[in-house]
Amino acid sequence: MAQRNKFDIDETLETPFSLSHLKRSFVYIKRHRVKMIKAFSASALASVLSLTLPMMTRRVLDVTVPAKDYGELILIASAALVFILASIFLMRYRSRTMTEVGQDIVYEIRDDLFTHMQQLPFTYYDNRPHGKILVRVVQYVNNVSNLLSNGIIDFILEIMNLIFIIVFMMLTSVKLSLVILAGLPILFGIMFSIKPAQRRAWQRVSNKNSNLNAYAAESINGMRITQIFTREAENERIFKKLANASRTSHFRAGLIANTVNPAVEIISQIIFAFLYVVGVLWSVPMVSVGVIAAMGNYSWRFWQPINRLSAIYNDFMNTIAYLERIFEMMDEPVLIADAEDAYDMPEMAGEVVFDNVTFAYEPGVNVLENLSFTVSPGMSVALVGPTGAGKTTIVNLLSRFYDLNSGSIKIDGHDISEVTLYSLRSQMGIMLQDSFVFSGTIADNIRYGKLTASQEELERAAAAVHVDEFTAKTEKGYETEIKERGGFLSQGQKQLLAFARTIVAEPKILILDEATSSIDTKTELYVQESIDRLLHGRTSFIIAHRLSTIRSCDRIMYINHGGITEYGTHDELMAKRGDYYNMYTSQLLEL
Repeated sequence: MAQRNKFDIDETLETPFSLSHLKRSFVYIKRHRVKMIKAFSASALASVLSLTLPMMTRRVLDVTVPAKDYGELILIASAALVFILASIFLMRYRSRTMTEVGQDIVYEIRDDLFTHMQQLPFTYYDNRPHGKILVRVVQYVNNVSNLLSNGIIDFILEIMNLIFIIVFMMLTSVKLSLVILAGLPILFGIMFSIKPAQRRAWQRVSNKNSNLNAYAAESINGMRITQIFTREAENERIFKKLANASRTSHFRAGLIANTVNPAVEIISQIIFAFLYVVGVLWSVPMVSVGVIAAMGNYSWRFWQPINRLSAIYNDFMNTIAYLERIFEMMDEPVLIADAEDAYDMPEMAGEVVFDNVTFAYEPGVNVLENLSFTVSPGMSVALVGPTGAGKTTIVNLLSRFYDLNSGSIKIDGHDISEVTLYSLRSQMGIMLQDSFVFSGTIADNIRYGKLTASQEELERAAAAVHVDEFTAKTEKGYETEIKERGGFLSQGQKQLLAFARTIVAEPKILILDEATSSIDTKTELYVQESIDRLLHGRTSFIIAHRLSTIRSCDRIMYINHGGITEYGTHDELMAKRGDYYNMYTSQLLEL
């Protein structure tokens, strides 16, 4: 039986599209209104200059040539050349200006998105494939930028071009102008009849692209596991299925979008032919050759902006799906944020008080319930207990990665919900089991916790956890480049590097969550010595699976059933022969 592929699940929008989405995008347009007005003015002037050319043609055919006025002919030809060159210059200025505006808008939207992303809670990233998030920041922003820059300008400009052309046509021949305008109602009927189908089609394209991007990103990250379990053929089958769905959605959307352009071409050609029939056979008296030539030129010019407007309309329907996704992400609520009257946490001494803390990830299923304890400054506390008991939840709440359902957490008497997140977390060092290493040098990764760290501080932190030993074996030492996800480093080395990153930050409260799980036994002994020195005078919370590493902690809390079932030193808890004793002795038997 084929495995169900979660990437086949299309995202659904919370709300349907409305003009409010487009109005929100005007925030970015307004920032560049001066440049856009200049570009628009240049385009409008170029359009007016271009529209005078058919008038010159009419003059030449009806007056200048019959009169054999060669002086006027040269003058008109010279003026036409100047107008053409001026139009080219003006349009080039517009193109350069709008390219700048477009790239500025890309930068601003992407910056706003990334800033918002960094404030979103862990649950947002836990519940979504990262590829689906990435495609919004990169591809979708690129797609909407052209609409918000050139698209808006082009739309206004083409409307004005139509007005200018209609005015020039009316000045030339009212009757023939009405013939040209007769095709508009038919075209508008076609465009508005396919609008709903277009939006749905481009939303499907957005979904299928997002699914494909998400699966590709996960497959790249998990390539080693794929090859270990020989999943290449199955993964290729899934990828082909997603790629084919993307291709099919593009094809169907293109079929709908391409309905408009042929309609414009057909209507314009019929009108163009009918124009000569009316001008020659049905006009009394018959219009002049110059008028027919001028109106033929204006008819061609009239349907050009109509054609471009239809293309803009298609792009608009395409881009709207991406704009919806971007604003949907921007509207994602920031669940953990500073209170309006939040203040900076003073320098911590390290007293931690949990007062009747209750917390649940899902409503009605409490992980912690009425949990209370006090940790004195400088005390080292170990959190032990069965998997899923809430050990990591406790330290996550202390760092305020989640907000409480009830109760309070105070550090040195300050409720952590009332202080700024930066002042709270910047004084805490958190070492997780999952040791993420960034692209950059070894030094960059260590300084990630403290950008201002000196070389001496960096090397001291590295030596404390034996990072200096494997660094010395590299060609460039601390300036050795590390590729994405750690590159040549072993899992243990990445964990040591993450340890050094935490140490260099000189945290007032230190949290170690399975921090030595990927370090071999020999290295762990050295690291444990360093940890003991680092914990001195610093409040610390240690979660460790191997209980032998926490024997020297000042206090040990056994967490189970949403609270603390046992509390004391290692010797005290062993003497009780309770839950801790049973866990500790069972580990000894496994050795």
